[in-house]
Amino acid sequence: MPSQQQPTADRSAVCGTVVVTGGARGIGRAIVMELASRGHPVAVVDVRGDDAASTAAAVAAAGGVAGAFAIDVSDRGAVADVVHQIDRTLGPVQVLCNNAGVMDRMAPAHRVSFEEWDRVFAVNVDGPFALCRAVLPGMVEQGGGVIVNIASIAGVTGGRAGAAYTASKHALVGLTRNVAWMYGDAGVRAVAICPGGVATDIMSGLEIERSKFAKRVAKVASLRPPPGRPEEIAAVVGFLTSPAASYLNGAIIPVDGGWTSA
Repeated sequence: MPSQQQPTADRSAVCGTVVVTGGARGIGRAIVMELASRGHPVAVVDVRGDDAASTAAAVAAAGGVAGAFAIDVSDRGAVADVVHQIDRTLGPVQVLCNNAGVMDRMAPAHRVSFEEWDRVFAVNVDGPFALCRAVLPGMVEQGGGVIVNIASIAGVTGGRAGAAYTASKHALVGLTRNVAWMYGDAGVRAVAICPGGVATDIMSGLEIERSKFAKRVAKVASLRPPPGRPEEIAAVVGFLTSPAASYLNGAIIPVDGGWTSA
């Protein structure tokens, strides 16, 4: 259910409504602040309701418009409901940024549990799919929109994470390309950003797999450039959702300091 932090936007605003999942902290919060600074009303969607409300309040303090909506993106019914609520309170969705995601424990295929596999896919793939499914009819009806999926360089390589996370991000890249192709004629663009190492807390609380495979992943990680900042990812999102990026559709863009070039 949405929190109490739900100002009503002026539907005549030049910039349409943005939905950012996982928008309460880290990369998501930076994206919220970036797009709000560009004049968009922003729906901050996150399972952590208090943090979402805090981020929405920060937008309001900076002179922007935002609402906080506390849901788990893996709950398909909640996703459909929240899109309707956002449409009523902030206006029709013009931009969707699927940023919510969870990491795995670096477990290889023969050691990852079905429970971990299902949870990673529920958040990293089913959630973005449910959001896309919910907003696409409205985007088509209004003549266009932009979907930015925050994937990972694990979505274009094989050795940056465990089996579950790697497969989920490859799936998200595939979803991006399919939506771009299927809906491009309707004015909807879909792109994916593949961050490298970014200074966030996505790994906090995880008990990392202790295995030969995990050591190999750690060796690859040791070769990466210094971690990027969430604001650096947000700046790319800002460009991709702007008119200046109107010819970018279906693009899969590494933002990793050159890590995948090595």
